[in-house]
This record gives sequence, structure tokens and C-alpha cells, in this order.
Amino acid sequence: MSDSRIPTGHTPGEPPQHRPSDSFWPYADVPEEPTPEELAALDPDLRDALFGPEERPFSITLSFRPFDGPAGERALELARAAAEYRTTGSGETLRHRARFHPDDAARLHALFQLVDRAGECEVLIDDRPFPFARELWLPLVWCVLAVAGKTSD
Repeated sequence: MSDSRIPTGHTPGEPPQHRPSDSFWPYADVPEEPTPEELAALDPDLRDALFGPEERPFSITLSFRPFDGPAGERALELARAAAEYRTTGSGETLRHRARFHPDDAARLHALFQLVDRAGECEVLIDDRPFPFARELWLPLVWCVLAVAGKTSD
């Protein structure tokens, strides 16, 4: 049997006639350090385990699928104006994620009204799914806004 790795015309015991190029490497050129986008996409619990706990301000994140029409355009405009905005997935799995801090609660309220009508909106508290986030936490935020006089509802 012949070994396809041994070049033709090679005599055992003699040095090879040519050396393979060092520039060829079959692996992707991946940076050694994670990019800021990769760090932002980390699960909060994993981020704390890797880098130690860090103080982050309280936040409410809305994750929603894109939808058409003027309401969809307005929703994207409000989402991009959030403290943090990013998209995840592609095609059928594309989702927009907009994180709001307490001082931006009025924009959160406006965005939620748009995306809730379109359906399939996920509410995360400090980037985590939380029991009753939609049914309890958001109405509490709306009550605080109403008392402060920051909404028209």
C-alpha cells in the first residue's frame, strides 16, 4: 500500500526536496480575545462565572421578532434608541433585543405597546427570564410612570 502523504519520488532516509508553505493553515483565523459583541451576547450567569460578578444597573429587556408596517418601523426606531440594542439569529429566528434602564422607562412603555400588539414579545429582567415579568413587573413600572406623570395612558 502506498501512503498518499509521502510525495512521489521520495527516497526514505533522504531529506525531502521541498518544504510545505507555512502560510497554509486549515483553521479559521480567530482572535484570542473575545470581541465586545461576543462579550455582550454572553449569558449574565456565564459572564459572572468567567469574569467575576460585576455591578450592572437594573434593566428590562424586550426581545421580539420583526414585523411589517409603520408600527414595525417605529418599534425598530425605539429599540435602537435603547441603552443597548442588538439582533440575534437570522431569517426565521431573527429577534431584536432592546435593553432599557429605569431612566428610560417611558421609551420601554412605548416600545412594549407596539411589540405586544404584534405578539411574541419576551420580557427579561436583568437579561434573565423571570416569573411574571410581563404580568407583574411591567405593570409595576407603568404604575410608577403614571404616578410620576410620564405617560399619557
